[in-house]
Amino acid sequence: MLIKQDIIAEAKRLGFADIGFTDASPFASQKDYLLAHQKEYDWTEQSGLELLAGCDPKSILPQAKSIIVLLASYFEESFPLQMERHFGRCYLDDDRVTKDGLALKVKAFRNFLQSSNIESKAPFNLPHRMAAARAGLGTFGKNSIFYSARKARGSSFVFPLAIVVDAKFSSDEATVGIGCPDWCRNACIAACPTRALKGDGKIDPRLCISYLTYFGEGLTPLEMREPMGMYVYGCDRCQNVCPRNSAWMTEVKPVNPRVAAKADDFDLPRLLHMDKSYFEKKIRPHMFYMSAENLWHWQMNAARAMGNSLNPAYIEDLNRSLKENQDGRVRSMCAWALERLSGR
Repeated sequence: MLIKQDIIAEAKRLGFADIGFTDASPFASQKDYLLAHQKEYDWTEQSGLELLAGCDPKSILPQAKSIIVLLASYFEESFPLQMERHFGRCYLDDDRVTKDGLALKVKAFRNFLQSSNIESKAPFNLPHRMAAARAGLGTFGKNSIFYSARKARGSSFVFPLAIVVDAKFSSDEATVGIGCPDWCRNACIAACPTRALKGDGKIDPRLCISYLTYFGEGLTPLEMREPMGMYVYGCDRCQNVCPRNSAWMTEVKPVNPRVAAKADDFDLPRLLHMDKSYFEKKIRPHMFYMSAENLWHWQMNAARAMGNSLNPAYIEDLNRSLKENQDGRVRSMCAWALERLSGR
C-alpha cells in the first residue's frame, strides 16, 4: 500500500510544484456561497460546469476518502510580450485540448495510483482552489485567486489540480483564508477596470474581463469596451499589480519555446480576418472556450483591442473587416474602433 511519502516523491518526480492532502468531506461553505449568489453564478450551471454538484466529492467518486491536490506552476518560463499584452498567461501554454503537457503528467500520476489499486477521479467541477487551501498549499488573495504557500515565490501563477481517491490519507493542515499583507491598499481591487472585484476575496464573475472575452453574450456593451483594454482572451490585471506576485514576476526566466513558436498566429489582424479553418488549426487547440460557431466573438475582441491600441496602423484592417465581415457584431465593433482611431 502506498504511503504519503511515496505519493509525494512521485509528484516531485513528475515535475509538479507541490502536493497536499485533505479529506473528502463536502465543501459546504462553497455550496452555501453558490446558493447565496445564484444570480452571479447561474451561467455556470447553464454552461454545464455543474459547480454545485462538484461541492460533494462523493458525487464524483462514491467511495471517496481523500483528495490529493497537485500544484502546477505555469509561469516558469517567460512569454513573448505580444502574447502577454492580449492573453491571460494561464492560457498561453494550456494543453487541455492538445493533452501534450500537463495532461500527460496528471495521467502518469493517476496511473501510478492505479498501479497500487487506488481508484481516482480528476473532476473539472470540484472546487480546486478551496481543496488546495484545505490541503495546506496556500491562501487566497483579495482578488479571489489562489496563491502558493511555498512555490513560485508565493505567487498566484499556479494551477491547483484536485484528484479524488478511494484511499485514506492523513490531511495536511489547512490554510484557508486571505493571505494578503496588511499594508496592501487593495491594489487588485483598485486596478480592476470593470469593478468585478468586490473585496474580501469576492468577485462578480459576470463583470470580469476574462468572462467577458469568452463567455459574454452578444456585442460587448459600450461602457465595457474601453475598460477591457487590450485583452482579447483572459486577463491578468489583478495579478500584474499584486505585491504578492512581484518577486516571481521580476524573476529572470527562459523563454517558453512553445508559446514563442505560435505567437505570430495570434497577431491581431490575423485574428480579425481568420476563417474557420485557421481558427480550428491555429487557435482553438490552445484557447478553447469559444467554438467555431463563436468565431465572431474572437473577431469582435480583436477589433476592440485594435481600437483601444490607439494605433492608426490598424485602420486598414478594420476598414477591410467593416466591408467584408458578415457578422453585424463584428462590423459594429470595427466601426467603434475606427472612431477611436480616426475620430470619425
